Amino acid sequence: MIWLPALDGDPRALALYQRHYSCTNLSPKNRQFMPPGEKMVLLTRDCDALFGWVKNRVERYDKQVGVVCTVFRNESPYRSSELIEEASAIAWGKWPGERLFTYVDASKVASANPGYCFKMAGWQICGKSKGGLVILERLP
Repeated sequence: MIWLPALDGDPRALALYQRHYSCTNLSPKNRQFMPPGEKMVLLTRDCDALFGWVKNRVERYDKQVGVVCTVFRNESPYRSSELIEEASAIAWGKWPGERLFTYVDASKVASANPGYCFKMAGWQICGKSKGGLVILERLP
């Protein structure tokens, strides 16, 4: 396995999160970067890739259902699609049968094919958010 469990607020995970385009300003008092819900934070052994999953406990404002990838950052030598495939399998181990989904801001990624690494891991585009983000999903 490539991924190891980590805690929300782990300084190594936080450092990767702070280099992700979705990073919001964090209070110096609160180093946690994951949104509320049932969380799973994954780091590679060398702490050069980060994956975050959240299963919401209440209905989401956007009505999306399933387990959301809130952050994926890869600075490792591993292929992003390989990391995503393993992270998906780990998520299904914890939340069997759940739909997995994520958002990609096409304006913030260098690729002309936003979400390409997710697509290579078996994910599919299933729409756009009200704010124009690409929504990708993977079904069990």
